[in-house]
Amino acid sequence: MSIRLSAPGLVCCAGRGGEAAWLALTQGDCSGIRPVALHDNTRFLAGLAADMTGRGDGDRFLPDAPLPAAEEAAAGTAPAGWPAYARAHLFGMAAAALEQIQDETAAAIAEFGAERVGVCVGSCDNGSEASTPAHRRYFEQGAFPPDYRVEWQGPAQAAEWVAQVAGARGPCTAAATACASSASALVQGARLIKAGVCDAVIAGGVDLVSEMALRGFDALELVSSRASNPFSRNRSGVVLGEGAAFFVLSRSTGAAGGIDLLGWGESADAYHITAPRPDGSGAAAAMRKALAMAGVAPGAVDYVNLHGTGTVLNDSMEAAAMYAVFGGSMPLASSTKPVTGHTLGAAGALELAFCWIALDRARRLGACPLPVHLWDGEADGGIPAMNLAAPGQTANPRIGMSNSFAFGGCNVSLVIGRVS
Repeated sequence: MSIRLSAPGLVCCAGRGGEAAWLALTQGDCSGIRPVALHDNTRFLAGLAADMTGRGDGDRFLPDAPLPAAEEAAAGTAPAGWPAYARAHLFGMAAAALEQIQDETAAAIAEFGAERVGVCVGSCDNGSEASTPAHRRYFEQGAFPPDYRVEWQGPAQAAEWVAQVAGARGPCTAAATACASSASALVQGARLIKAGVCDAVIAGGVDLVSEMALRGFDALELVSSRASNPFSRNRSGVVLGEGAAFFVLSRSTGAAGGIDLLGWGESADAYHITAPRPDGSGAAAAMRKALAMAGVAPGAVDYVNLHGTGTVLNDSMEAAAMYAVFGGSMPLASSTKPVTGHTLGAAGALELAFCWIALDRARRLGACPLPVHLWDGEADGGIPAMNLAAPGQTANPRIGMSNSFAFGGCNVSLVIGRVS
């Protein structure tokens, strides 16, 4: 049984909504990646969802900066006690994405009843934008703020909030599998439907660029000081981004004109707490499982959205995994992270949304441009070559794959397809 995917709702630094983001992706417009400054003036490149904040990049991480009323309203009923700026960033992005699928959500609740509509949300930052200022106060003054609660650091906050604002009263689950979190959430949602527990599920993810995330990746010496350049011999690391993406999942009737989640594969190679297994065998296992469930041969895949972080270890591992699965007949592929930044726990859902848009546009318009692989074109000769989408390159994809390979060896691959 396949799972029908609604059109996605999304927001990221490339744009708010699928059309805006798609234009940036196909034109290779990375203008959403800009310098940001922390409270001590440490500077990084990052992709902030600036249209949601209404604030300059320089004051993004300053808790006392004024908060526009529109941003506060967009955050909805966030957990009590969260600093206003933290509520608005995380929950404001989620609200912007959920607004775009509100008709599909309302239709599912009307058809099946709120108790049969579940929620599965992936996020890996888990409230650090609220907890970091609280811990700073503890270290400076010896006490947490009186309204601080440790549960702010748990992954359930975003899922519970989505269920509340959407009016869904079915099972509510959170996925915190690092940078595969929202891909794992989509799998959770599909399983709830397949098991007959739910008739529809709101599934996806939201994550933000926080001071903790920036400093953490920097401590691992993974953050680039210039544009992300995946699979290039001149790569210099990852650029972080933020965003949200959600779908409404339901049992597919096989009706023509839709796009279905055909299969998924998961593996946990547990090679290292942060580094991937060098030979790519864990990632390859996830891709093979997804293809087997979908009943799709490797040669039938038309487009792959790569995890493509631009780090040495991820690039070499993913290239090896792609070669192991597809051999010399590589499908067209691209990493969209040079345009959006690495959106961490939101990446799996956001990048599946890009695959969905590619298939939907091809269904409606015929051959059309794919998301460009934005890089300097200087291939790393030490890793297998891939068929990376060039600017203006067109295709008519029917089958797409999205890969998410996270810290701790958590690998998730999703296969979607057009229903004629």
